[in-house]
Formats: sequence, structure tokens, C-alpha cells
Amino acid sequence: MIITNISYILLVTITLFFIGLLGLVLNRKNILITIMSIEIMLLAVNLNFAIFSVYLDDIIGQIFVLFILTVAATESSIGLSILSAYYKLKQNIQMERIKNIKT
Repeated sequence: MIITNISYILLVTITLFFIGLLGLVLNRKNILITIMSIEIMLLAVNLNFAIFSVYLDDIIGQIFVLFILTVAATESSIGLSILSAYYKLKQNIQMERIKNIKT
């Protein structure tokens, strides 16, 4: 009974990961969609860690979930603050113009 439930949940995590991967590969213009795709991929991995942690009756997977969630939250907040500062300066956040910036 638990095996079938795990297989369905693992199918959901694989689907979420590939949706995030497709969003990352197919999107080349909008940096916000890129950040959201990375977040979807991280959350799919977190769900996978949590599922196996419960299935194997081990707390280590849940500890990794907490670490990954803090890193993901930090990455999102720093990325969005950089984007908002860049938007105030340039009035545009397209990937093509960001790639061509020379220091």
C-alpha cells in the first residue's frame, strides 16, 4: 500500500522537476520565470527528500529539507532585490540586456 503511494508522489516530484527544467531551458528572456523555475526544481527535490525521509524513517532527509528551504528563500530574496535595483536603474529586466553588461 505504501509503495503505490510513494510511486505516485515520486511521479509528482519528477513531473515538477521537469516542469522547472523546461521552464529553465525554454525561457531565455524573462529572468523572473528563470528564478521561479529554479524554485520549482528545488521544491521538487525537497518533496523527494521528505518522502524518502518518512519512508525510511530517518530524520536526515527532513534536516536537508530545512537547509534547502533556507537556501532557496535566501536565493529568491537576493535575486529579487537585485532585480528591483536593476529595474530602478535601467527600467528593463530582459535577459539580453543583462547578459551584455560589461563591468
